[in-house]
Amino acid sequence: MKKIIGGKLYDTETAAEVGSWWNGRSRNDFDHCEETLFRNSKGAYFLHGQGGARSVYAQNAGDMLCGGEAIQPMSEDDAKLWAEQHLDASEYIAEWGEPSEAEGR
Repeated sequence: MKKIIGGKLYDTETAAEVGSWWNGRSRNDFDHCEETLFRNSKGAYFLHGQGGARSVYAQNAGDMLCGGEAIQPMSEDDAKLWAEQHLDASEYIAEWGEPSEAEGR
């Protein structure tokens, strides 16, 4: 998918995939949702998502809702937060390196 947002091009075909997540629902389920985090060649992060008619990616089709897709630009901090919530540790470390260990009180 290609999308121009704020005069900038976001293209899932040319960007590097950082990682992806889906909610486990089949693609024909109205609640289906999947998202993929990308980094483009200039280091900008963006999220490509798609889902069914009851997902956050639903789109109007006349007087009905249907499935849809969208691209959302993300700051690096927001991309890291999304990755913490949706990717495993190895995928996070591959993109941003290993963070320091948590400290006790």
